[in-house]
Amino acid sequence: MSNTRTRVLFAVVAIPGVLVLAWLGGYAWALFVAAVLTASLIEFAGMARAKGADPQTGLMVAAGLALLLVFLHERLTRDIPALVGGGIHWPLQWQAFIWIMILFMAAALLIELFRARPSPLLNLSATVLGTLYIGLFLGCAVGIREIFTVVEFHVGPVFGTADLTPAQLAQLDLWGAFTVIAVLATIWMCDTAAYFGGRAMGRHKLFPRVSPNKTWEGAIWGFVAALATMAGAKYAVVDYLALHQALAIGAIVGVLGQAGDLVESLLKRDAGVKDSSALLPGHGGVFDRFDSFIFVSPFVFLYLDFVVFA
Repeated sequence: MSNTRTRVLFAVVAIPGVLVLAWLGGYAWALFVAAVLTASLIEFAGMARAKGADPQTGLMVAAGLALLLVFLHERLTRDIPALVGGGIHWPLQWQAFIWIMILFMAAALLIELFRARPSPLLNLSATVLGTLYIGLFLGCAVGIREIFTVVEFHVGPVFGTADLTPAQLAQLDLWGAFTVIAVLATIWMCDTAAYFGGRAMGRHKLFPRVSPNKTWEGAIWGFVAALATMAGAKYAVVDYLALHQALAIGAIVGVLGQAGDLVESLLKRDAGVKDSSALLPGHGGVFDRFDSFIFVSPFVFLYLDFVVFA
């Protein structure tokens, strides 16, 4: 009961702060995601060390933050038109991504060559996995919020014109904020329904090798709650979505959000730890709290980019 009270009190304080940052968007939201990314990578590195690996934590964080900046490309090119000195201009978004990936891989290999630590193959594997899993996936959380600022590519299906009024620009930003908030709320409702549904009705184990307490009944409750939450969000705050699109995002969260939780449980079980850290009172680590959001973000981003705004 004491742990439950601690969890609830911390959530009451933390959740409004997260929602405010999602509402503000821009660099405020990016800085929050960067903090989550950094803490999660440090916790991931600790878990890897519990298995005998020695990942390059500093490089993981640097590369993860660089990947996050790729999703701020349009905002950065608008706010900082040219790099300092020599008239060197920003690369295109896909060029920036390729440069970061090449430099990251080269740096990881060369650093491992000169650091002379045991098990270089294991060390490099943990370094690359953490960077792509957490760094790239969480960068998409910024992409979800920023996709509404890429007016010239995405506004056509929404307004039918590239010449936007100030009111239309404000509406786009509002949709961006509400989309992130809706995804977060859907994840939380899915988790809550899965927990209580599983406790009340759970009989059939979902994945006992990874998480013995999770059940199919709980997973179904979570999936239905995710669909219902996104359907409600469609009519309340994200009316640019068609109903089937809102339900598709709900399904993504209902399936992949729970899969993300299982993936992190798999890693923790292998590392022999209960929580990724004890940083958040009653909630374990940052990686523990955002595992579903990490796993869901790239798929929601891709769905918005290639389906909703195709």
